[in-house]
Amino acid sequence: MLIRIVKLTFKPENIPSFERIFEESKHGILAFEGCTFVELYQDLKNPCIFFTYSFWNDESNLESYRTSDFFKGVWSSTKVLFAEKPEAWSVAKIQSSNQF
Repeated sequence: MLIRIVKLTFKPENIPSFERIFEESKHGILAFEGCTFVELYQDLKNPCIFFTYSFWNDESNLESYRTSDFFKGVWSSTKVLFAEKPEAWSVAKIQSSNQF
């Protein structure tokens, strides 16, 4: 499994637009082959900073998504809202512990 973490920093006035875009696109992301999870987080100290977490079965599934027309449409609407260049990481889970 591959976990994709993306840090997105928005201009304050663009936060509602981004939240709408995410709400409208999250089910489309989950519909892609190999995507099993997608969530949005907001920084507690800086509300302009968001993180998306998505879980993918493998890198080829993520790349299929990233080269899709769906992603290109969502990304073109999102990138004009940024205050800073986004950052992204692909990571593997090494350990997990839950009390849920």
